Amino acid sequence: MQTSQFWHSQHISWRKISSTAILCLLSVFSVYAQEERMNNPEHDTKPYYFGISIGLNASQYKFTPSKFFIDYDSITNIKPIWKPGFQLGITGNLRISNFIDIRTIPSFILREQAIDYTLFGDSVLKSSFESILLSVPLELKFKSDRQTNFRFYVCVGGKFDYDFNANNRSKRPDEILKVKPIDYGVNLGLGFEIYYPNFILAPEIKISNGLGNSLAGDAHEITTKAIERLTSRMLIFTLHIQG
Repeated sequence: MQTSQFWHSQHISWRKISSTAILCLLSVFSVYAQEERMNNPEHDTKPYYFGISIGLNASQYKFTPSKFFIDYDSITNIKPIWKPGFQLGITGNLRISNFIDIRTIPSFILREQAIDYTLFGDSVLKSSFESILLSVPLELKFKSDRQTNFRFYVCVGGKFDYDFNANNRSKRPDEILKVKPIDYGVNLGLGFEIYYPNFILAPEIKISNGLGNSLAGDAHEITTKAIERLTSRMLIFTLHIQG
C-alpha cells in the first residue's frame, strides 16, 4: 500500500516537473520572440531597390514529334536530357503596394541542353547545345505580411531570351539540330525573404518555360524532320541579395 502511494506520489511529482519545464520553455520562447528585433524596418517603405542574383539551373528541351517520326523508323526514340547550368543577374524591384511589386532580373545564363536519338538498329546519336543567354523577365511579385524578419512571396510573369550561341545560321555539316536565338516564355516561382540588419536574403525556386518554337535549320536532316516543335524549360534555384 505504501509502495503504491509512493509511486503515485512520484508520478504526480514527475508530471508537475514536466509541466513546469514545458511552461518554462514556452515562456523562454515567448520572451525571445517578443524581444526579437525587426531588421531593416525602413525597407518596406522603399519605392524601389536593387540587388544581385546568383543561381543554378537545370534545363531540358521539350519536343513535339513530327509526322515523319511517326511514319518512319529511321529514328525510333528521342530523349531530351536534363543538364545543369549557372546564372548571374541584377535585380530591380518597384513597389506598387504593401503586397505587390514589379520586378525585373536581367541575367546572363549559361545552360546546356541535350537530346539523345536512338536510330534504327539501336545505335544512339548524342547531341548537346551550349547556350549563353541574355534573359530579361518582367514579373509581378505577390508578398505576404511580414512576420518580424521573414516574408513569403510568389512571382509570375513573362520573359524574353536571346541566345548569343544559337547555331541557326551555322554552315557546319555536322550540326545535328539547329536552334533560333530568340525565345519568349512564362515564369512561375516562390521564395522567402529573410531580413538581416544590412541586407535581405531571398532564396527562390522558379519554373521557366519557353513558348516559342526554337527549331530551325536544314529540313533534309532526319534529326530535324523528326521534330515538329521544340521548346525550352528550366528549373531555377536563385539566391537574391537585396539592399
